[in-house]
Amino acid sequence: MNIHFVGLGSMGLGMALSCHRAGLKVYGIDTNPARVAALVEAGAGVLEADSPAADVLVCVVLNADQTRAVLFGDTGLAARLRPGGVILSCATVPPAFAREMEAEAEARGLLYLDAPISGGSIKAQAGQLSIMAAGKPAAFAAARPALDAMATTVFELGDAAGAGSAMKAVNQMLAGVHIAAMAEAMTFGMTQGVAPDRFLEVIRQCAGTSWMLENRAPHIVAGDYTPHSSVNIWPKDLGIVLDIAREARFAAPITAAALQQYLAAAGMGLGQEDDAAVAKVYARNAGLTLPGEA
Repeated sequence: MNIHFVGLGSMGLGMALSCHRAGLKVYGIDTNPARVAALVEAGAGVLEADSPAADVLVCVVLNADQTRAVLFGDTGLAARLRPGGVILSCATVPPAFAREMEAEAEARGLLYLDAPISGGSIKAQAGQLSIMAAGKPAAFAAARPALDAMATTVFELGDAAGAGSAMKAVNQMLAGVHIAAMAEAMTFGMTQGVAPDRFLEVIRQCAGTSWMLENRAPHIVAGDYTPHSSVNIWPKDLGIVLDIAREARFAAPITAAALQQYLAAAGMGLGQEDDAAVAKVYARNAGLTLPGEA
């Protein structure tokens, strides 16, 4: 099985390497040459004009516009799939966009899986992602070797695109709010004499914990904002969530409040830092000094 990967960022590279370790023939491309070099160093191939046609195309780009361009633009990679090949579209996008892409794929004789991902870069590298997928049974069957290589859990959410992206929006609503809430709680604790390391020690064993708290709070304690998932992800993803909510005439005030904190962080020049850096917004406003800061 030949698999083409477009997008070798913090998630895509790990996913491609997981497929390579599983014995699939992987060819990848990214705008960052260093990411391509890392794939090649592991023994996989560069996606070039003469690369073998793909059975599976995994698209791990930033947003809907990039997804449309790399799949169906003037040099779109969907044209390099075998007839009946399957696209796995993994970006966070609105459900309506996923349905549009499925229709475009089917018009070209291709299968399509609306397949957003969750788990972070470490789980991507380990082949332990969760994938929230929706598409026709034939699409799941065609993609199964790749899905098995990349994920420990594949949720089959329906036989048409859109359901996967809807579930991802729900997940991102919670994840984005939880990170901001963790940052707010940790810095609030500092005003009361609770050091960040003690906060993490205690709260991770109490009812106030969350997966995001346990994953992101250590970054603040260590003063290490190397981006595993950057601040800039959240204005996009929570923006999508709020767009969907607006169309549904659903008020989401907590999500809107969290979005403002990420926008503030980006405005402070923290957009490329780990999303735990949203804590710096709270710290600045309260006159606090976080670990690792002068």
